Amino acid sequence: MAEDTYPMTAEGRDKLKDELEDLKVNQRPKVVERIKIARSYGDLSENSEYESAKDEQSMLESRITTIQHMLQYAQIIDSNASDKDEVTVGKKVTFKELPDEDPETYQIVGAAEADPMSGKISNDSPIAKGLIGHKLNEEVNIPIPAGSMKVKIIKVE
Repeated sequence: MAEDTYPMTAEGRDKLKDELEDLKVNQRPKVVERIKIARSYGDLSENSEYESAKDEQSMLESRITTIQHMLQYAQIIDSNASDKDEVTVGKKVTFKELPDEDPETYQIVGAAEADPMSGKISNDSPIAKGLIGHKLNEEVNIPIPAGSMKVKIIKVE
């Protein structure tokens, strides 16, 4: 896979499109207005409000550029294109660490839409890399920074 591709689900792409739209239509005009107001205060060399607004504008434009790049090189993952029991990007996988840990469930997504707090892990994460390509009921040794962990895949959806 080329470095300039961003694997993501259709849902992840749609969220990025919505964020981009919000940044362009709502956030950008607000920042421009803040800059305009700060300019009206006079001397820009000692105007902290102007500097703050310019910094915000820079971060906003950077995020817009990043999202546009990600959308341009998005690779939409169709999790239905693989065996239904195989762990791939886009699928939700439940596994338990052996011998007797509680089950954990994560959806494997592209790095652009990863959010571990909501159960979405990046396909670049050690756990996802260890699970991808394996099937339901397989026991897998996953290399992690602290060594390795042995898990059993108990559900793939």
